[in-house]
Amino acid sequence: MDFIENAEPLLRLLWYIALPVSLIFIIQSILTFVGVDHDHDTSWDGPMDVFTFRNLINFFIGFSWTGISFYNTFENKTLLIGVATLAGAGFVYLFFLIIAQFIKLEEDNTFNIYEALNSVASVYLRIPANRSGKGKIQISIKGTVHEIEALTEGEEIQTGSSVRVVQVENTSLVLVEKI
Repeated sequence: MDFIENAEPLLRLLWYIALPVSLIFIIQSILTFVGVDHDHDTSWDGPMDVFTFRNLINFFIGFSWTGISFYNTFENKTLLIGVATLAGAGFVYLFFLIIAQFIKLEEDNTFNIYEALNSVASVYLRIPANRSGKGKIQISIKGTVHEIEALTEGEEIQTGSSVRVVQVENTSLVLVEKI
């Protein structure tokens, strides 16, 4: 670490920022990939929060490593700090773009029986006539096949017949009609 102690004050400051921030970034990344980190300080329901600990770390990663990388390239240190600041802001923006892409991949496959309404299904277990008993249907919703108890107001519907869900009785029972 002698190279840091012997460096010019601005370069030394950049190194003092870069090393701990890089360690924190690595720990955050590992926790994220392992699934421990849920990023409680960021809300994706509304506008993306800008002032979070993660974004602060992202900013300082870009700022410090850009400053270190271009320290000898720029004679004007004010220009160097400006470029490093833009790079830090770019890292935060890049993080937003990556998270936005991940959010697009999210899919809510929670089963909601009301999504079965007006859908076509196949009778799995015979459905007795005139609501005199329950049968079962198999229905595909969001690419997943579900078995649901079913009633009919008409005549008995045999196994293998196609039916349409016309009403949701409760969270586990539907009314169907033969197609």
